[in-house]
Amino acid sequence: MNRYRTLAANTIILGLGQFGSKLLVILMMGFYQAALGKSGYGEINNIINTATLLMSLATLSVGESIIRFGIDTVYDNKQVFSIGMYITLAGVSASMLFVPLIGLMCNIMPDNNVLLLLRDYAWLTVLYVVTGSVKSSCALFVRSVGHVKLYAVDGILTTVMNIVFNVVLLFTFNLGNLGYLLSVIFSDICSVIFLTFAAKLRQYVIVLGIDKDMLKAMLRFCIPMIPTSVMWWIINVSDSFMISGMIGFESSGMYQAASKFPSMISILSGIFSQAWNMSAITEKNSRTVAKFYTNVFDIFQSAVYVIAAALLLVIRLLIYIFCAEDFQSAYIYSPFVVMSVVFTCFCTFMGSVYVASKKSVRSMVTAGIGALSNIIMNIVMIQLWGIYGAAVASFISFVIIFVVRAIDTHKIVYMDIGLHKMIVNTALLLAMGAVVSLVTDNTVYYIALAGMFAATVALNFKSGIRAVKMLLKKELPE
Repeated sequence: MNRYRTLAANTIILGLGQFGSKLLVILMMGFYQAALGKSGYGEINNIINTATLLMSLATLSVGESIIRFGIDTVYDNKQVFSIGMYITLAGVSASMLFVPLIGLMCNIMPDNNVLLLLRDYAWLTVLYVVTGSVKSSCALFVRSVGHVKLYAVDGILTTVMNIVFNVVLLFTFNLGNLGYLLSVIFSDICSVIFLTFAAKLRQYVIVLGIDKDMLKAMLRFCIPMIPTSVMWWIINVSDSFMISGMIGFESSGMYQAASKFPSMISILSGIFSQAWNMSAITEKNSRTVAKFYTNVFDIFQSAVYVIAAALLLVIRLLIYIFCAEDFQSAYIYSPFVVMSVVFTCFCTFMGSVYVASKKSVRSMVTAGIGALSNIIMNIVMIQLWGIYGAAVASFISFVIIFVVRAIDTHKIVYMDIGLHKMIVNTALLLAMGAVVSLVTDNTVYYIALAGMFAATVALNFKSGIRAVKMLLKKELPE
């Protein structure tokens, strides 16, 4: 099997396991919105976003090391898993400091509605961090040692269990935010139990005899990822927090509704990135690695642009069908959220260069540039344009990160990003976004969008044909 088929096969397997499960969550979105309301929907996303940050901090982002060292066959898998789990368990124990810390912050800023919310759910947030961190470390190790199908099955199982618990706790017992969080916690516990037995994880546990050099190597790789994770967190979720703090939880809930369907692009890209990172690490010493990166990125960016254009074509219809009535005007905020997600995908692809070459400090610096610009622009633009300002700020931040990473990674891998095609594709998406946000006449709306979608497909059609040819070749193209 050539390298392109391997990449495609891993992407398909991961996609079957994860995209279907994520789609179930999207289909449930209207029920969540109806159960929680605008304010509750905004609150629950702030709690989950906080827990996500705590998971990265508590575990020292060791999941990055588990993937990087687990895939590389020169390292002992028992050492990788045991070191990863010991770091995870030590970190989640330290996460309990969040409870007194959030209480102290509430005393300092007693009128901050976000801090008051987090204080009310502090212990539940910590439990969310504990179960989520352990589940993540187990799942990432399973994927890193090549059990891609099992990893995919676990994704489906976790989502199904989450929905079952949601039906019981959120809809049957009307537990609101409490029910939503408990559903995630219980489904993560089910996942850990499943992976422990299905992947026989106990055979990888080393009680005594941890390799200190291996421990240091894994820490050297993952610790710079902590600020990187913080920076990505700032860029991805500071919008929600700042909207909540500046204009209220209801506006935050509306922004989350506008982001849900665009996030499907990010999910698809994330599935591909998981497979791509495996290939990038495996092929890092190949003489044709630059050609490999160029070919894959050309196909990847074409796929992302076509999917984004298709989403803008139907975004208003999707929100009308799947969102609760109070959220149906959210579509006007979606275009710049879609553009943000598009460039998030490109930034993540460039980040694979840092992973394969173990340049995690560069990843941190480039993410930091984007985070700083995002905060500054959010402060200004949310005040000027409200929810729309947050979406614009996020888009510009990801463009900045991409430009910086494209220039920086060029020093590591001589990759052609196809700049001219990217500029035309971006212009087409921006034009489609203007139609979505500004045009009210249905006939003009859909004719204009359909025409620009067709132009996007035509522009990227050749890359699709090249992808098919590469998959059909028996030998690797040089």
